[in-house]
Amino acid sequence: MIKKNCGAILLFIFVFNTNIVAQRLLGLEQCRRLAIENNKTLKIASEQEKIAYYNKKDALAKFFPEIQFLGSYMRNQKNLHLIPSSAIPDAIYLPVPIGEISAIPIPEDLRDAIWKLGEVDIKNIRAGGFNLTQPIFTGGKIIAYNDLRSYAEELAKTMKETRMADVIAEADNAYWQVVSVANKKKLAESYVQLMKKMDSDISAMEQEGVVAKADRLSVNVKLNEAEMTLAKAENGLSLAKMLLSQICGLEISDAIVLQDENTDDLIVDGENEIIPDVAGALTDRTEIKSLELAAKIYGKQEKIALADLMPNVVLTANYLWSNPNLFDGYEKKFKGMWNAGIVVKVPLNFFSGTAKLNAAKAETRIKRFELAEAKEKITLQINQSAYKLNEANKKLVSTRKNTEKADENLRYANAGFEEGVIAASDVMVAHTAWLAAHADRIDAQIDVILCRLYLNKALGRKQQSPQSLKRDNREGER
Repeated sequence: MIKKNCGAILLFIFVFNTNIVAQRLLGLEQCRRLAIENNKTLKIASEQEKIAYYNKKDALAKFFPEIQFLGSYMRNQKNLHLIPSSAIPDAIYLPVPIGEISAIPIPEDLRDAIWKLGEVDIKNIRAGGFNLTQPIFTGGKIIAYNDLRSYAEELAKTMKETRMADVIAEADNAYWQVVSVANKKKLAESYVQLMKKMDSDISAMEQEGVVAKADRLSVNVKLNEAEMTLAKAENGLSLAKMLLSQICGLEISDAIVLQDENTDDLIVDGENEIIPDVAGALTDRTEIKSLELAAKIYGKQEKIALADLMPNVVLTANYLWSNPNLFDGYEKKFKGMWNAGIVVKVPLNFFSGTAKLNAAKAETRIKRFELAEAKEKITLQINQSAYKLNEANKKLVSTRKNTEKADENLRYANAGFEEGVIAASDVMVAHTAWLAAHADRIDAQIDVILCRLYLNKALGRKQQSPQSLKRDNREGER
């Protein structure tokens, strides 16, 4: 008998541990970290940040000399001949005839030999050299280009921060939606248990003839409705966890459990009105920083467009060699020489350059208008978020009071029903009111958390844990 009990205990422990291993426990911070690590848009933003970094390096190189190596090979069909074939006579005419001979003919091979004396071999030409170009004056274009790339690098960082804030907010929202549905599932389970107990009690009372059959049927209907509500909550919880798993980069089939699923009271009350710091938010929001950087970038593009209207001066130096060469007659050897000089480029297309400058100025003004509009919208968003949070805090206080009243009302109704002084229909009304009050309380708790989340996001703050939420509420009360 003892062996059988030990075997049963070991089997229970094995099954219990297997269930624990199969489920993955996740906290809010862990969900955020997984969402950040697995978000494809954030990975793209990281690569764009690297691109901006290397573009800045490339812009810095414009200050230094540009050195190039040039090499070429050319195969020509024919050689050059300095003596034309028509200049070689067919014969040498004597000034005084000798007998009948007045001209001595030149043999063909001799004529070919004379013709080849003036031949220059250019069938295989090899040339090469180094070129150095150092900008001296470019109208400020290089400096403006470097500033532009620096702003572009900062812009890439702020855009990544903006996307990261969106990802964290998305993960937080999905996390608390799971917590909300999990609490409603527990509430539905409690409601089912209440209705089962009442169904058992009223069945016993029916057998004793205390209540009518209609009352038992009404309770059965309510019990079925409670079980349907529980089934919907279970399905909703599965879907909510699937969404959270997808956001975190996990398999949607993974079984996950959240740390806050079993938390009854998620936050404390925040009764006092919260007044947000709008001025501080306008400096903290990454969207504002991005638009300010964009305006600076277009301002530098103005300077680049203006530099196109100004002269450019560059220093150039070369060392060139070739084979064959003509430095000491014609030689089939590699020989070379160096040269240096200054190149001045004066643009004369003022009409086109002025048009580009005016277009750049217009684009800068557009970014400034967008910046001003964004500040107005963000100010409105912050005030709206603060208003919603204040309303959510008030609603939470009200729902907690309603929950206490509903609990007390349910206790009196159950006691009265057991004593036979309260009808079954009145008890079911109390049960329904109890369920609605607790559901409203859960919604109010999650609403406060999400409103705090959206307010922090609107203020440009980092998202906080539930403990930080409680601390912020206490600070708001003070």
